Amino acid sequence: MKIAILTGGGDCPGLNGTIKWITKTALDPKLVAKRSVTFDVLGIMDGWKGLVEIDPDDPESRARHLKYLDEDVVRTWDRYGGTNLGTSRTNPFNPKNDRSEKLIDNIKKLGIDVIVTIGGDDTLGIAHKLHTLGIKTVGIPKTIDNDLAGTDYSLGYDTAVNVIMEEIDRLRTTAGSHSRIFVVETMGRHAGWLALHGGECSGAYIILIPEYPFDMNRVCELLQEREGMEIRYSIVVVSEGAKPRGKEEIVKDTKVDDFGHLSLGGIASYVADEIENRTGFETRHLILSHLQRGGAPSAHDRLMARWFGIAAIDMIINEDFGRMVSLVRGEITSIPLKEAVAEGLKVVNIDKYYDIERYNGRRSIL
Repeated sequence: MKIAILTGGGDCPGLNGTIKWITKTALDPKLVAKRSVTFDVLGIMDGWKGLVEIDPDDPESRARHLKYLDEDVVRTWDRYGGTNLGTSRTNPFNPKNDRSEKLIDNIKKLGIDVIVTIGGDDTLGIAHKLHTLGIKTVGIPKTIDNDLAGTDYSLGYDTAVNVIMEEIDRLRTTAGSHSRIFVVETMGRHAGWLALHGGECSGAYIILIPEYPFDMNRVCELLQEREGMEIRYSIVVVSEGAKPRGKEEIVKDTKVDDFGHLSLGGIASYVADEIENRTGFETRHLILSHLQRGGAPSAHDRLMARWFGIAAIDMIINEDFGRMVSLVRGEITSIPLKEAVAEGLKVVNIDKYYDIERYNGRRSIL
């Protein structure tokens, strides 16, 4: 059976480790001896783009778009961030440029029996569509926003939260030295998990998330209440998708990707300017942007990459196609891809996790 692995959407730590453990589990000699099926493992370069653009009849094209994987090739991959297979935001089902027929034709010509797709809701949405068209697919959740439905965890999230915490820790020295307010912008288009947990871990004074439009007057009131205390500075964490009350999210430009998403960014600058104009407090802003995606994976992301990769092979052997590996209450399981992409994103429950008076995490848990 020929397994093809691809990564789609934004890169993150944990992808290479997942590819490693899919490959090692598929080709493990001791496991092979116990199975009724053997595997070949093929890496697809640059996500769905690679499967669309490859010419299966051209050796040069195959060499450019395919990477044959074995245990020696992937031996050290789990130590590194990013994806050694490359990635893209290509949507073969984009109604403005539908290339789905070519995609399916290429899959058949390459002799691919099952595709293991590592990605977020857009990438997994394509895997679901292919499943409905008769292509065998298995999904693995990946998004630093941790907003995929049906799983408590998505690859890359823990590392990203740690990056936010570490960068804010570094900011404290300059913020305190100059008695400044720093507004830190994290990723998070629709879900505020990164901002909320990153802010909580780093002790941010104010956290603004997409799920609750904020009142700029209240933000300034909170900062003014703190003025005159022994604390010389404040950290405000804001998710890129956070919105001032009565306004839309702030975008960098009018460009949209293959899935129709606008490029968000600039909310930290807006908040910092408003604070300084309304209060007179010296305020700076910092956009963490792609720093959150970079670097080596944390211990937790390495462990989850291992578990998810092993589970994907178990699902293939058990013929559990059209499903996504998931973590639910600490246990590895799976759910239909349809549920993962159709139930909507997993966003922050305001009543349970967010204090709308303090603009911060709740101080009540039970």
